[in-house]
Amino acid sequence: MCGIAGFVDRHNAPGRFNPLPGMINAITHRGPDESGIWTDEHTGVALGHRRLSILDLSAAGSQPMQSADTRYTIIFNGEIYNHLELRERLQDQAPAWRGHSDTETLLACISAWGFERTLKATVGMFAIALWDRHRQTLSLARDRVGEKPLYWGWQGDVLLFGSELKSLKAHPAFTAKVDRNVLALYLRHGYIAAPHCIYEGIQKLPPGHYIELALHNQATAQAARSQSYWSMNHAIRAGLEQPFEGSDTEAADTLEQQLMRSIGGQMMSDVPLGAFLSGGVDSSMIVALMQAQSKQAVRTFTMGFSDERYDEAPYARAVAQHLGTQHSDMLVTPEEALAVIPELPRIYDEPFADSSQIPTFLVSRLAKQHVTVALSGDAGDELFGGYNTYRVAPRTWRKINHLPLAVRRGASAVLKHTPPAMLDGILGGLRPFMPARLRRNANGEKVRKFADLLCTGSREAFYRGMVSHWRHPENVVYGASETPSRLNTSQDWPEFPSMPFEQWLMAMDAQTYLPGDILAKVDRAAMANSLETRVPLLDHRVIELAWRLPLDMKIRDGKGKWLLRQVLYRHVPPELIERPKKGFSVPLGAWLRGPLRDWAESLLDEQRLRREGYFNPAPIRQAWAQHLSGKCDCSTSLWCILMFQAWLEVQ
Repeated sequence: MCGIAGFVDRHNAPGRFNPLPGMINAITHRGPDESGIWTDEHTGVALGHRRLSILDLSAAGSQPMQSADTRYTIIFNGEIYNHLELRERLQDQAPAWRGHSDTETLLACISAWGFERTLKATVGMFAIALWDRHRQTLSLARDRVGEKPLYWGWQGDVLLFGSELKSLKAHPAFTAKVDRNVLALYLRHGYIAAPHCIYEGIQKLPPGHYIELALHNQATAQAARSQSYWSMNHAIRAGLEQPFEGSDTEAADTLEQQLMRSIGGQMMSDVPLGAFLSGGVDSSMIVALMQAQSKQAVRTFTMGFSDERYDEAPYARAVAQHLGTQHSDMLVTPEEALAVIPELPRIYDEPFADSSQIPTFLVSRLAKQHVTVALSGDAGDELFGGYNTYRVAPRTWRKINHLPLAVRRGASAVLKHTPPAMLDGILGGLRPFMPARLRRNANGEKVRKFADLLCTGSREAFYRGMVSHWRHPENVVYGASETPSRLNTSQDWPEFPSMPFEQWLMAMDAQTYLPGDILAKVDRAAMANSLETRVPLLDHRVIELAWRLPLDMKIRDGKGKWLLRQVLYRHVPPELIERPKKGFSVPLGAWLRGPLRDWAESLLDEQRLRREGYFNPAPIRQAWAQHLSGKCDCSTSLWCILMFQAWLEVQ
């Protein structure tokens, strides 16, 4: 795990003025162990690297690294888990090995097979920049699902690229102009999905893509478009066309074998390694299969909270005791959690509004005290139907879709004009008669959100409404027209008309929320602590197997992740796992009415909003007043505004 940065500037060769040291020093946290730069004064190409040593701790693993024939120079952030297998496949094509790093393996594969074939052969997570001296081309690539970030873009005649925006901003050509259309997209979803970026002229390389820039012709290079070498949509389509046809037991056996293979490969490390453990299905399964392959007790880490509504530490502790791991947990006070908030704009570079970023940072800090690598259970929900949404939303949509649109609009109007407190009172009286699955989450605010969804005319619009923090962000951001994206236009949505709504939701989340929110959150929080995280469930072979499994092996008897549970229960008793899902969250609504109130008020001040010129104060101030009064919980939408405002302060 490392950080990369670089630029191409033919008009100002690096030998005369080289901002590269400043660019890589801006991301020292991603690689505190070593730094390296490589420049070519004739072409204006400059490549920089910060190293977090994981494999081959010797100088033989240092970067930038050149191929044996000096044709290629590479900088690489990530891990190639099957690199030893790739070395065996090279056989007589490989040069004499200088060390045992996966970077050297990548270079040898590229020399023998070419760039695209090498990308397709890898099992791993990565962001890569490769200079081809013979062809005068710079190639950029990102892993299949988007575990590792890669920003790039032209600022005038200068090409900039790097792991984080901090690096790009350290170059004098960077203009740092906010893209208002992307800001509107951010307000809808709370994160900025690839290929978009908060700054004009900069973009994120999409997951599973690479781009080749022929720098001998700048006009051609500036017009270049990225290409896909792996697609989630293609994996989904292939899985649906060739479904798994075995029994439940055979499916569990097959899944366990593939997970063992993936987890075993990701336990490869020359430095201490452990895992996050919440005590839920995904993280418990990862730890169980790690421990099954380890001769020593696996190091596990949990963050606990003094508020028992958010505290999963006791459950994690019970699972750790059963599996025999070497467990560490830490009870975090509200004061410690709140102290992280001023650091969030620096950590995330772009506005980012998933408040679970706070506990994610804290558990990463805890883990870093003991290990350099931590495995995570992320992606189980998206691949195996874990979110409650996958059960509730399709059932709700099918019911309301049978009602005439006029009836739905009338009911929506009534619900919207009913005060939340009155709705809470009505729900309180009905709660004893509700199914158990609805009692816990039934409240007036959720009913009001449901009222908005009543008027939608398609399942796509229904989904968009569910995931929208601000439903009409173009009315909040001055001068904005929400930019087209997979999230707000059907043009790039999965085209599987016969797919059940449950699976369609999973397909959407796997291509939007997972890379744009979950993986970005984990990468920035962990790397801010110089901790490498790995996600075994995102091995593309696991993904492809998951999409072959029929829906009833994922959601059965009202529970998600059914098949994952069957694998887990071979190692951990069900009674240690079965409980209501809490999620990795913080009491944000209460904090905004309490200890964060003054901080929030200063950022949401009407005169300040007008002076800065990005937001229309009226809807923001209305939401803030409603939240403070307790009429509704607007914390999610307000957090989007607050995170942008806090980010704007440090620009």
